[in-house]
Amino acid sequence: MPQWRRLEELNKESNIDSLLLENFQREIWSKVPHLEEKPDEVKVVNATPLIDITEDLKECARKEYGLDLAHIDLRVFGKFDSNLLTGSIKVRPAVQIIHDAIVTGKLRRGQTIFEATSGNFGIALGQIGKLGLDVITLVSRKLQEGVFEELRNEKIRVIDLDMDICPAPGMKINPNLLAAKAIAANIRSQLTELVFDPAIFDRSNSEIEAVLASQDIINLAKLLAKIYGCFCPEQYDNELNIEVHRTVTAAELDQQLREQGHLMAEFRIVCTFGTGGTSGGLSRYLMEKYGKKSLHVVFPLGDQDVAGIRTKGKALGLKFYEPELYAGQHEVDFVQAKRLLKFFVDKGHDIGESSALALYAVMQIANFGGYGGKFVVIIADGIQKYRKNMETIEKNLGNLQVTLKEAVSNIGNYNRVLWIHTMYTPRKEGIELIANSLGCDESKISVPKARDVDRLLATQKIPEELDKALGGSDGKSLLVCMMGNTSLMVAQVLAGKGIAAESLTGGISALSQEKGKQISELVRLATE
Repeated sequence: MPQWRRLEELNKESNIDSLLLENFQREIWSKVPHLEEKPDEVKVVNATPLIDITEDLKECARKEYGLDLAHIDLRVFGKFDSNLLTGSIKVRPAVQIIHDAIVTGKLRRGQTIFEATSGNFGIALGQIGKLGLDVITLVSRKLQEGVFEELRNEKIRVIDLDMDICPAPGMKINPNLLAAKAIAANIRSQLTELVFDPAIFDRSNSEIEAVLASQDIINLAKLLAKIYGCFCPEQYDNELNIEVHRTVTAAELDQQLREQGHLMAEFRIVCTFGTGGTSGGLSRYLMEKYGKKSLHVVFPLGDQDVAGIRTKGKALGLKFYEPELYAGQHEVDFVQAKRLLKFFVDKGHDIGESSALALYAVMQIANFGGYGGKFVVIIADGIQKYRKNMETIEKNLGNLQVTLKEAVSNIGNYNRVLWIHTMYTPRKEGIELIANSLGCDESKISVPKARDVDRLLATQKIPEELDKALGGSDGKSLLVCMMGNTSLMVAQVLAGKGIAAESLTGGISALSQEKGKQISELVRLATE
């Protein structure tokens, strides 16, 4: 018997809001994936699409990154939870947690829900708010404008905080009591405008300031719910966040793979990390049913902010960060994944920023492993709320990248051509290939030291010798690297310093494929 039905029977005599439960089941539960008991089986209904995106990923690798995956034995499926109600995977735990609160009598019409969110969970709660519940989300000003718009569209009341939503409970951050007092006063003012009694806030002011001093927004939501007699879903600590993915999401994926003639045990499952609910539930299912670690978790680099997910460093303090259950952890550069995001969106796939990061990780695993494999990537949300950011990405990439055809037709506009890489340097044959492909003299090509390129990317400061090679702010440079990644990153750094430079898409790898050359014939490891 499904969990929700068991709970209902156990609580028939309890003080539950039967009208709220009835509306919830009709308007919400019936539209999301859940277990349904049939005479001969228990099956997941309302499953989200599982789509083979192998060819699109290979095409993206070739066109955007100069990688040839054509002959690698690779199979990649996307699990499109962007098709869910509210457009993200977060509706799964939100629905499970709220349903449990209703059938256990913790939540009734007229009550208020407080929760800390980086966007998607709050948007999911907005659907519940339409059933006669007030939802107040604690959000960071670092959220993208599109996320704020969706929260407002769902009629969610927002407390806007001037701090990052990401630091985890217990992280050792130097308290700034002065800032905490200012933020506490701001929250008090916002709550008063939302018709909450400021006297209640004042009685707990010292406790609130202490939580704010450690930037612990997760426990701030719990504390506000407690002092005002409201409900907090506690998504970061609620075991139902894990359970819904173990009992429904994973079972649903297993069911779909079988229906398509595949075995889940043969696949590596790839997802990013937000609260740890998805990775926790999927990894536990894989261990319990197949006795193996097959779950790969992807994080952005430590200094990058990707919508709704955490860096590895910020995951460490969370309850559901369980690296002992993962087959692998991968820190991936979101700057590079942005091109994949644009490519897949232009192809008509509804994917968001975190999903692009996960797909880019699979591309890198397949390329550097050299043997491909079978993957399922969890597409956690869609592009809609990131549209404005996407426009910025398109503008920036368009200004900094050029195709070979564009470079050749405008070769006279470049004052110099620079080889740019942190590990490899071109052989004589590589210099010849670049010059012949661009239609320029070899004397126009210079090769800065690899260590200077590395220093530039690490410090964002231009080493003296590299600055001379670039000619300062005089003229424009064309940058060439192995696959177009390093040169693009350098072009972005230089753009921020007012130096004009463009990156050749695909780098020397694309040139070598076009001329039928082996890359080992063209480059070697740099010695300085």
